[in-house]
Amino acid sequence: MKVETILQSKGSRVVTVAPQAAIRVAIGRMMLEHIGAVVVSRDDQTALGILSERDIVRGLAAHGAAVLDMTAQDLMAPGMTTCTRRDSVQEVMVKMTNTRMRHLVVVENGRLCGIVSIGDVVKNRLQEVELEANVLRDAYLATH
Repeated sequence: MKVETILQSKGSRVVTVAPQAAIRVAIGRMMLEHIGAVVVSRDDQTALGILSERDIVRGLAAHGAAVLDMTAQDLMAPGMTTCTRRDSVQEVMVKMTNTRMRHLVVVENGRLCGIVSIGDVVKNRLQEVELEANVLRDAYLATH
């Protein structure tokens, strides 16, 4: 299974914030959209970084309430990990595990085209396992 399959079911819409957006604005967007991360972008087409709830909590621990007036660029994770639509779900799971990132930005030809979360990957894997179990059950029943 490929990342493209996940994007087909969940959509390729990506919530972005500008690098200079205040953290309080980014938090508002995350709450409004019921998501755990936003992509930091100047033009909604090029990913500069990713800002997650985890980054905000770390900022809060380091800066206290002043974190709310900091910018997305100040707190976004350095060294953003990406994938492509052609990457397998297995490859994405390995990247997420090795980098301890729960969100991967999907990039094609330098352009932002989606985001996958650990929840998306787990949901996809559960669907695959359920399908495999049903096929095996049906094959067993057909022979007995």
